[in-house]
This record gives sequence, structure tokens and C-alpha cells, in this order.
Amino acid sequence: MPETSHQTLHGTAIAWNGEAVLLSGPPGAGKSDLAWRILENDPAARLVGDDRLEWQVKEGALWLSAPGTLAGLIEIRGLGILTLPYAPKARLRLLIELVSRAEVPRLPLPAFREVESVPVPLLRLHAFDASAPAKVALALASIGLSGFPGPGARLSR
Repeated sequence: MPETSHQTLHGTAIAWNGEAVLLSGPPGAGKSDLAWRILENDPAARLVGDDRLEWQVKEGALWLSAPGTLAGLIEIRGLGILTLPYAPKARLRLLIELVSRAEVPRLPLPAFREVESVPVPLLRLHAFDASAPAKVALALASIGLSGFPGPGARLSR
């Protein structure tokens, strides 16, 4: 598949070993807050980009990066803009849509969102739950890298 030109999207991405989770949602949904909590508590996690990301399809995969002027920057509401170590690019493996607590499905069915014909596993979480950072890491390890579990299967650590 030929490489596409860079396109932008709204969201915040975090990566572990080059594999990214994209946090999406409207302004105030908690994208940057959740990303900060992950980065603060997990030394293996790296910021890919905050607020605006560039993406491209390369060899059938979606790759994310921060626009040059935003690389390594994250806005922490109430504090301002911080500079952090960052991953220059990462492969998108999981999309997390941040929603209200009432909208989080108790037992989600496998869902995907197609971006440029590439299906990306999709979960819905509430950013401000105390367990949200751990859920993101578990979801990437269990779903983003190996797909949704089959019928009757359970996530494993």
C-alpha cells in the first residue's frame, strides 16, 4: 500500500514500545489528564502527541506522530504546558473514546473504527476513573496487540 500524506486529527496518544493508544473525545473529556496520569506512573510509557496528531498509513498500518511544533508538549489544565520525553512516532493499535461514566459499557462487544480502511479496535472508557490508566495499559496489552478475545474468553495479564 503506498504511503499517504500526513493528515491531522484531534486526540492524545501514548505509546509503549512503539505501540500507541489514541485517546479521543471532545474538549474537556480528560484526554490530556488521563495521558498525564499514565505518563507519571509508568516509566515505559511515552507521549506521542497531545491535542493534535499527524497520522499516515504505511504498509497497511496507521502511524501517529506529533506535529513538529508540538512534539513533546502536553497541556495540563490548571498548570499549563509541560515538556516531556516523547516517542517520535508509533503504530496505532487501539482507539479509546472517552465518554461519561454512564456511557461505558459494562461488558463491551468487540468494536472497531476504520481509519483509511485500517480497522482499529475501539473501547469506551471514562477518563477520570481512578482505574483508567491501568485499564488503558491492560487494553493495549490484551486487545490492541492480539485482538479482542473470542466468545467466552477473558482478558489476561
